[in-house]
Amino acid sequence: MFSTCIVKQNFTKGEWSVLSLHRLFLLRELHRLETMSAVARAQSMSPSAVSQQLALLERETRVTLFEQVGRRVVLTDAGVRLARRAEEMLALAETSQAELALAEGEAAGVLRVASFQTPMIALAPAAVGVLARHHPQLQLEMAQQEVEDAYEGLLARRYDVILGEDYPGGQRVVRRGTDREALLRDLLLLVLPDTGSWTEARTLADLTEAPWALDPSTSRTGLWERTYLRSAGFEPHVRFTTPDPLLQVHLVRSGHAVAVVPGIIAAEHLGGTRVLRLPGHPHRSLYTAARAGAAGHPSLLAFRAALLEAAGQLSDLQGLETLSG
Repeated sequence: MFSTCIVKQNFTKGEWSVLSLHRLFLLRELHRLETMSAVARAQSMSPSAVSQQLALLERETRVTLFEQVGRRVVLTDAGVRLARRAEEMLALAETSQAELALAEGEAAGVLRVASFQTPMIALAPAAVGVLARHHPQLQLEMAQQEVEDAYEGLLARRYDVILGEDYPGGQRVVRRGTDREALLRDLLLLVLPDTGSWTEARTLADLTEAPWALDPSTSRTGLWERTYLRSAGFEPHVRFTTPDPLLQVHLVRSGHAVAVVPGIIAAEHLGGTRVLRLPGHPHRSLYTAARAGAAGHPSLLAFRAALLEAAGQLSDLQGLETLSG
């Protein structure tokens, strides 16, 4: 992962040693994740390999960095201080790499992206097209991940940039050492069958007995949906629980449920349904996040610009009718 090294001088003996950035990164990960097994899982390594690398770092520094407390390995005060410095060194190394790439001027290579489902449906194809036209030397590798898992992958350096979302009234997700940039405000919409019992609903109260298709209650989306509907004065009858908005829409289209879906999929995927704005016009905020040291990298800049261009191509939802409260 890291070929860069840091040279360290032992001033008392006039000796020099080399500290691997990879081992410093593993130390930082141990400080962040707290257990060897968690570091091993995050880095696709065996616990013994992580332990060996950190033991080598301890020998290189000639300082006690760990101690055994029960069945766990815990950082000493010196280990914690070095882990914090390691975070600074890693960020500086990444900033240097970004500056060198910027000096070359061209976005190129592979950019690893993690995104949850709806941006991959609505934005990724257009963004890939933009990059193919303007930056043909840049390749994207995209993985579908929910926001929490995507952030973990970003901090573990499995991804270079992620897409995330914040909901009204929810905690704004910000991680230390990351650079966050707003992407768009995505209107949240009510979707009803275009025929049947629920299509003539004019208020949320008309849907008190309706069957709902909602995200899992443990997810950020599902929590917001239930909180919003409860604030309207009723407990939703959740007949279908799924994080897949296209499946939710299919259940609505076939007359089996009503649902709340994000506006960015409205243009291409809500045919055969009745689409309404919710009272208060709630929206979620979409953003990208990258490690702070890489914020100026030309590949990241190109990807963020392509996403903004793709977002600008989304259909206008101004003409939709608003459901009464």
